[in-house]
Formats: sequence, structure tokens, C-alpha cells
Amino acid sequence: MDQFISLLDSTVRVSTPLVLAALAGLFSERSGVVDIGLEGKMLTSAFASATVAYLTGNPWMGLAAGMLAGTMLSMLHAFVSVTFNGNQLISGMAVNTIASGITPVLALAWFQQGGNTPQLPDSARFPELTLPFADALNRVPVIGEVYNNLIFGHCILVYITFGLILPLVTWVLYRSRFGLRLRAVGENPHAADTAGISVARVRYMALVCNGMLCGMAGTFLSVYQTGSFIKEMTAGKGFLALAALIFGKWRPFYAMLGCLLFAFSDAVQIRLEGVPLPLIGAIPSQFIEAIPYIMTVLLLAGFVGKSIPPKAIGEPFVKSR
Repeated sequence: MDQFISLLDSTVRVSTPLVLAALAGLFSERSGVVDIGLEGKMLTSAFASATVAYLTGNPWMGLAAGMLAGTMLSMLHAFVSVTFNGNQLISGMAVNTIASGITPVLALAWFQQGGNTPQLPDSARFPELTLPFADALNRVPVIGEVYNNLIFGHCILVYITFGLILPLVTWVLYRSRFGLRLRAVGENPHAADTAGISVARVRYMALVCNGMLCGMAGTFLSVYQTGSFIKEMTAGKGFLALAALIFGKWRPFYAMLGCLLFAFSDAVQIRLEGVPLPLIGAIPSQFIEAIPYIMTVLLLAGFVGKSIPPKAIGEPFVKSR
């Protein structure tokens, strides 16, 4: 039971940046803008947040810097894709390429540590929170173990993600005026334009939300999880989040389930590495590290049924005269 709860605890931690990035992609793609630049935005945000947190000694300043960096790249993507109707796939790849190149160069120039940033002191990292009633519930079978080992001891970004951002995004998407306009623009921008909705404005607003959420995801990786920026530290997490979004058919709750599934496979992978299995022996580490990506390919190959994206996704909008 302890090992299983520990596995679930790791799943929650690993899934947090994936959930944030998937919700970021949800805003963008529901508005009709393809975003394969989630990886680059997370990477840039991770560098910006680690740098500012190190210089100021304040993780919240790092979070603000990460969200600003993610939003700036998101606005670059919007400028190309929305204002000039450029190719959205190429724009997203450009964002990834810029992030992959500029972050290690700046880190090397500023810190001379091989493209990484210095390790953050504890005061500059998000601490793990102490929740009430831990001692009282510790004697309760099962409930005490779940509370103390699964719910207890995460950083505030985990609680914000699952307790605030996920419900808020769901409410905005399905219950707010902005969410209605967002879905209308993603399904039929010409009809939305005829109804008096500014397609460009809605898409820009969606990409602002996109950048801020990517900024939070990158900050989680560097300011909390690793305690520093490491070159290419996102390691494909942006693409996993995009796969989870497709797995969830562009719906917040189901996208979260996809993220939890990928995170669970990642947590299993970490625990299997170097462990001999009955009748099999020790599995090569290269195969174990590929488990989350193999699962991604299998799921997207058709095990979850046909995913129908927003009808106008990837299509440039030219205002009719």
C-alpha cells in the first residue's frame, strides 16, 4: 500500500506541469490556433523563472518572470499566426527552436555553468506545504496514509493547478461569455465575425492565457521540481501535454486524465529502472525511458477512438469585406 501511494504521489507531481501545458494548449486550439510551441514556451519560462528566482531569492518573482516569458513567446506566435495569418505549425516550431537555442546560450553567458543555472537555495524555491490535521488523521487506517502521503506535502502550485485552475478553466470554457466566444471562433470564425465577435481579439486573449499557463508549467519544473534550469529540461513534456489534449478530445477534465496517465507511466518508469523483474531480468534503461512516449503513440494510434478537433483549427482567418 505504501509503495502504491508513493507511486500515486509521484504521478500527481509529474502530471502538474503536463496539466498546465495541456490547459494552455486547450485555450489556443479551442480558438483555432494550432500550438506545437508548448515545449518552447515551457523551456523559456523555466529558464526565466530560475534566473529571476536565483537573482531575487523569491520564488514568486520567478513565477511572475516565467509567466511573462511564456506570454511573450505566445504573443510572438499570435503575431505570426493571427495578425499575419502565417503558417501556425511553422510558427510553433520556430518558438521551439528559439527556446532551445537561446536558453542555454544565455545561461552559459550569464552563469558559466554549461548552459544551466545555479542551484537555487531553499528560500528561492516553492516549499512543500504542511496541511492541517496530519497528526490527527495519521492513526486512521487508509485515510491517514492517503492524506499524509498523497494529499499532504505538495507545493502550492500543485494545489493551485488541481484545486483552482482546472475548475476555473472548465467554468470559463463552458459557462462564461468568453468561453462561448472562444468555442465559436474555433468552430466557425466567419459566423462569429458576422455576429460581431472580433476573431483576432479572442485568439489573442486565448494565447495570453496560453502563455501564462505555460509559464506556470515551466516555473514548476525549474523553481520547484529540480531547483535550477537544466538545458532541454522539458524533455518532450510539451508534446506529451499536446498528446494528452488530443487524447482528452480538447476537454479540460479528460485532458487532465490523459496527463495523469502519462505521468503514471513516467512514475512507473522511474521505479522500474535497474530493478530486475521475474523471468525477465533487468530491462534496459533506454526501453524504460521510452515507456511514456510508446504509450503516447499507442493511444494516439486509435485506442481512444477518433478525436475530432475544432473545425477551424489551423485555418487562417481572413475577414470578409
